[in-house]
Amino acid sequence: MRPNPFQPRREFDEARLQELSDSIRMYGVLQPLVVTRKEITRDDGSIFTEYELISGERRLRASKLAGISQVPVLIRHGEESDREKLELAIIENLQREDLNPVDRARAFKRLAAEFGFKHIEIGKKVGKSREYVSNTMRILDLSEEILQALSEGKISDGHTRPLLMLIDRPQEQTTLFKEILYKKVTVREAESIARRIAYDRARKKDTMADPEIVLLEEKLRESLGTRVRIERSESGGKILIDFFSADDLRGILSIMNSNTTKSPTEMLERHIAAVTESATQSPAQESLDDRSRKERETDDNTELYSVKNFSV
Repeated sequence: MRPNPFQPRREFDEARLQELSDSIRMYGVLQPLVVTRKEITRDDGSIFTEYELISGERRLRASKLAGISQVPVLIRHGEESDREKLELAIIENLQREDLNPVDRARAFKRLAAEFGFKHIEIGKKVGKSREYVSNTMRILDLSEEILQALSEGKISDGHTRPLLMLIDRPQEQTTLFKEILYKKVTVREAESIARRIAYDRARKKDTMADPEIVLLEEKLRESLGTRVRIERSESGGKILIDFFSADDLRGILSIMNSNTTKSPTEMLERHIAAVTESATQSPAQESLDDRSRKERETDDNTELYSVKNFSV
């Protein structure tokens, strides 16, 4: 039996695979794998049978890990085209919600690019809306670094929405991504930050904006490793510095008290190092997605986080 070359899943958690292997070693494979059968003719004229997996790769891998030589299978007839193999593999995984967001997006992209399916057609096949399919595929516009973090569960799929709002501002996007990663910024906080950046961008386009203030904000942002906003008034003004925890605040104060001859890059690295230790002791990543269950399940509005919807 050989794996399905169209398997949409790319990430297999080794710890969970070992748990499944231990269970299979004790109880066997309870749910059959699904395969197709091919009869292949050798050069000498003899015929041998080959089985290609459609669904159940985790069970197959875990069975091999457990040293099991035979597994129960269901043999499907007629589903031998590349399209049908990919379609069945995607649907089987999606029905069990067994794909991470990146693998799901890449699987949708393959259905659209290789087989010409429209988003609405993909949605019908997996029981989702066209908007769901479109929004899922949009995350592929993010950098590989962000996609890798999403695949590994270091950030949630809810965090991708505010990051996508900054798609045309890669530096700000990277800064927000690092804040989510190291400072454990929640989805709501990330959304608020992205909106504020949209507001600041509109403010900087205003002809009344003071270019010196804008430059000072950028220098302070680079030095402190967080967002800084300067608000002027007739009698002076105030400086607003973002932080997300007591440790984060202590890190900022440490930078401000450090040797001013250090470069902004060195100070930023020091700041990240200061919050990384506490980040490893933070709550599980799932708790950072502070949207309601209804919001997560009805996350279909393509335009909800479009920058064009923000105005000053």
